[in-house]
Amino acid sequence: MVDDISTLLIQYHAIEFGDFRLASGQQSSYYVDIKQAVTKPDLLSAIGRIVSEKFDFDCVAGVAVGGVPLAVAVSLASGKPYAIIRATEKDHGKSARVIGNVSGRRVLLIEDVTTSGGSAIYGVEELRSAGATVDLVVTIVDREQGAEERLQELGVLLTPLARVSELLKK
Repeated sequence: MVDDISTLLIQYHAIEFGDFRLASGQQSSYYVDIKQAVTKPDLLSAIGRIVSEKFDFDCVAGVAVGGVPLAVAVSLASGKPYAIIRATEKDHGKSARVIGNVSGRRVLLIEDVTTSGGSAIYGVEELRSAGATVDLVVTIVDREQGAEERLQELGVLLTPLARVSELLKK
């Protein structure tokens, strides 16, 4: 299964080389662009199917923007509801940061890429504040730069579908 995702990620040029500044503030000689890659229906569908078959959860959630299409794909494949975690609070309409009912549910948080884990930690904290139980984050690609250890401190398991070290070997 993991090889299928890795192959599709390579096929759709999810890794680009150059000089990039990451959301974590770090500089990198490569960029993992899952947002662009999952605009391809076969990759997005494969992710949805794999996650829905491999993990047990009541609801899936994603942090806007990158996690939202992934959460929708998993929701459609599993038939289970999804939630959206806003990156910031709105100043109009409903101001809730979590859209969707997560209270009392075991929620799987899905991320496109994890580096230091900042976005995933934010998502976990927002979901827990909304009454969800969160002990699992699934990431499409882990850059292997500390996210796993930081999430463990919160009692959360990080499970990557692919690790950047594997993708860079291909």
